[in-house]
Amino acid sequence: MTLELTDQNFESLLKNNTQPVVIDFWAQWCAPCKMVSIAIDALAKDYNGKAIIGKVDVDENPQLSSKFGVRNMPTILYIKNGEVVDKQVGSTSKLVLEEKLKAIL
Repeated sequence: MTLELTDQNFESLLKNNTQPVVIDFWAQWCAPCKMVSIAIDALAKDYNGKAIIGKVDVDENPQLSSKFGVRNMPTILYIKNGEVVDKQVGSTSKLVLEEKLKAIL
């Protein structure tokens, strides 16, 4: 299941987390974001229990977007042990996103 991450719940949801985290920063008005969203939802289903997959609406959550320096959408961040270890900016395939996730598992 894809988690809806917000400025308010981000810290509490990921506190003491040991699993890799994938965060999709997106916007309602962003057409490429809608294509990536399908792949993100599929990854959340495929990697349930192995990784945390979340989404951040940049228009609703400016603090998180600022914290991670997100300026373009979609931006997908890969976090391991609390550190951003990889990122994907722009639309891409599920295969590319999955390979990046596998690299941090």
